[in-house]
Amino acid sequence: MFNGRRHLRKRSVAGILCGSLLLTVISATVLGKTTTVVYAADVEKYTNADFAMDTVVSETLYTSGADINTQIGEKLREMETTLLSWTEENSQISQLNNAEGKTMEVSDDLAADLEKIRQLSQDSNGAFDPTLGKIIRLWDIAGENPHVPDQSEIDTLLPEVGYEKIQVDGNNVTLLDGCTLDLGAVGKGMGCDQIMDYLQTQPDVFGMILNLGGSSVMTYGEKPDGSPWKVALTDPRDTEGDYLGAITLDANQFLSTSGDYEKYFIEDGIRYHHILDPKTGYPVWNGLTSVTIVCDQGYLADGLSTACFVLGMDAAKPLLEKYDAEAVFVDEDKNVYVTSGLMDKFELMKDGYIVNEL
Repeated sequence: MFNGRRHLRKRSVAGILCGSLLLTVISATVLGKTTTVVYAADVEKYTNADFAMDTVVSETLYTSGADINTQIGEKLREMETTLLSWTEENSQISQLNNAEGKTMEVSDDLAADLEKIRQLSQDSNGAFDPTLGKIIRLWDIAGENPHVPDQSEIDTLLPEVGYEKIQVDGNNVTLLDGCTLDLGAVGKGMGCDQIMDYLQTQPDVFGMILNLGGSSVMTYGEKPDGSPWKVALTDPRDTEGDYLGAITLDANQFLSTSGDYEKYFIEDGIRYHHILDPKTGYPVWNGLTSVTIVCDQGYLADGLSTACFVLGMDAAKPLLEKYDAEAVFVDEDKNVYVTSGLMDKFELMKDGYIVNEL
């Protein structure tokens, strides 16, 4: 029985800044309800809240096509049920995990995604690893029975972890040595990538900002008035979800945050969070409280935020350079380290923190 305290807080990127007024995405809309504002000739502003990929999906869309905003949640739900979910029997990931090491033919999209994900794992020296599925289930941090497993249980499962156990040959995929895929660390980013691809086929869309669960954000195009997209970052140690700062994003960018405050439980005074070190099977404790990534692909922003959190700030620098990504690191001493490409785009909003250029 779990006797500690469990916390599931998914507000790491919880707000959109509009002028001087801070609007949380979730409070700006009612789940399942669309608000429409006529913005300019032939362009209307739609704000909508939906539920997909096990999280709240918030969107602000500038378009002359009234029906487009209703498609976003549907596309994300379809992606989850047919591709990513490990609980849906008929999803491709679930079928791969249940294939018992047999080779399975997958869709073009999943094959390409697994190739990219495997490459990121290799480039991060395994700091990001999508084969942690069984150990994630063992800890059950986001489930009904979060607990510290016995060391013997972790030791039994560690040999089944390793990105090199994912074999991709065209559309044929084999999972070796009993490894189990869990794409939770990149799933929302993959969803953002899919929506970006969809929007690029929609000439009626002028601009959009999409927020998945407070941890993954995508911008597309521009606002009709030319004002910038701004995203607020949560203070990792403020239990009320106050904001640490804000980042200005360009058109067609992706942002993702990983932090030790999003999903965790406290047992015997120790914080056990959901970001696990693939080499030990335990949560990462390295002094960081959050890592935010900005780059040009959703899956990459998601995966890099996890990889950089596991690696730590210094070891993460070469990985950021390799992928031409920018980052904001926050540590337990309330230091904020911002890479050079974001220094002019980051605004500190909370007293007590010190901003340093990385």
